[in-house]
Amino acid sequence: MNFFWQKGELCIRELVDSFPEPRPGYTTVSKQVGILEEKGFLQRRPIANTFLYKAAISERDYHGITIGDVVDKYYGKSYSSLVLHFVEDKKMGLNELKEIIELIEQNNQ
Repeated sequence: MNFFWQKGELCIRELVDSFPEPRPGYTTVSKQVGILEEKGFLQRRPIANTFLYKAAISERDYHGITIGDVVDKYYGKSYSSLVLHFVEDKKMGLNELKEIIELIEQNNQ
């Protein structure tokens, strides 16, 4: 998705060429693009004998959906369980939690 947000519309060949060496195969990239299109993350339009693909959602929306899927699948749909995981693993401290609480309070005013 990053390539589409950065470069705009791309055909599969241009997308493959955007990867660093060793590049993934054309078929592999094509299958992944198809999955992203099915999920509604990409749109395509025909041009000559191929298709051009572009992002159908913003990067922020994509991240929100992806995080939501992770929370649903691994944390029982509980965002607090996700935060607790980071706290227990010492990846998030008291100052960061205070910042989050302040943001929540500001958004609820």
